[in-house]
Amino acid sequence: MYKDKKVVVVLPAYNAAQTLEITYKEIPFEWVDEVVLVDDASRDNTIEKARELGIKHIIRHEVNKGYGGNQKSCYKKALELGGDIVIMLHPDYQYTPQLLMAMISIIGNGVYPVVFGSRILGKGALRGGMPLYKYIANRFLTFTQNLLFNQKLSEYHTGYRAFSKEVLQQVNFHVCNDDFIFDNEMVSQIFYKGYEIGEVTCPTKYFKEASSINFSRSMKYGLGCLRVSMVYRLSKWRLIRHQLYR
Repeated sequence: MYKDKKVVVVLPAYNAAQTLEITYKEIPFEWVDEVVLVDDASRDNTIEKARELGIKHIIRHEVNKGYGGNQKSCYKKALELGGDIVIMLHPDYQYTPQLLMAMISIIGNGVYPVVFGSRILGKGALRGGMPLYKYIANRFLTFTQNLLFNQKLSEYHTGYRAFSKEVLQQVNFHVCNDDFIFDNEMVSQIFYKGYEIGEVTCPTKYFKEASSINFSRSMKYGLGCLRVSMVYRLSKWRLIRHQLYR
């Protein structure tokens, strides 16, 4: 537990049975009050593994709702539990749970209301096995998005994200896309509401069991990121009104 703040870690799971245990056992429970796992209609025994580990809050989607749809269930449950600080940690062990304490501390001390674990700060991305084409695409998209958002993030595409309760209550994440573009639509809302995002350096691991999208879906995602950024910029110029910012 962090002082008087309730900390909830959410695990958006899909076929995570092989990596869930190693991820869960590295969570610093002296800092974390509750863990929520949302299983997005996995085809393996993720649910059984979660029960075996003693995870108290387990939600199962009978039909796959997508990465964004999974997160919606995660954040809704975390807020229902009274979470003051909510951290999304992928249960595929691509991101280390050992950074949870730093992210909790940053939000808990009021330094930033949102914190991302960045794979690009430092030199860990390629060393950790990130495919070269993804690294190049990440750098291009981040450069372009920083121009359109008028920000200076090192990357927009990490899956390691922590939020204060206020941010989750103020952004309308329910209207965001159910696919991978959900993350960037949330970012655009966060900036539109005037919140800032802090970053911590995060090593990453790419291996067979870690989740990753293929080239064609990466292309679709990249184009979606550019669309979201342009919509944000046009909305800031008050040239259009968009559902995300209503």
